[in-house]
Amino acid sequence: MTERPHLSVTPPQRSGMLLRLDEPTAAFYRFLYETVGERWGWTDRSGLSDDELLEIVTDPGVIIFVLFMGGVPAGFFELDCRVEGEVELAHFGLAPEFIGRGLGKYLLAAAIDAAWDEEPDRVWVSVTDREHPKGLLTYQWAGFEPYETIRTRE
Repeated sequence: MTERPHLSVTPPQRSGMLLRLDEPTAAFYRFLYETVGERWGWTDRSGLSDDELLEIVTDPGVIIFVLFMGGVPAGFFELDCRVEGEVELAHFGLAPEFIGRGLGKYLLAAAIDAAWDEEPDRVWVSVTDREHPKGLLTYQWAGFEPYETIRTRE
């Protein structure tokens, strides 16, 4: 994505709140990461020590927002702004109990707005075949365009 899209998304009707996580703890970040990512096979942060994890998530170039619904963490997104001129949507998703409630597009639109607020040249996301079946289509709805396909054998 090389320019900010104009997305029109209805905010959640229930008591929802999107908050920036200014001082993440390792325990809370692990809770979010595991709750959202377990079913999709996320493992890139699993083996890190608390110190290694905190070095990443407390970096000034890493931005994390948490969506709360009725006071409960419902999902989160993480933006990696550490490479000049670009923002990676490094992690994004909903807790299993909140999938299918119409929150995904709202959260993605918020993530994209937050990414473009950093004034990058491009915003990008990496998608694998282990993610939600509608993930790629949802990213395309939001304005992302595929630019590279890599096939690997596991």
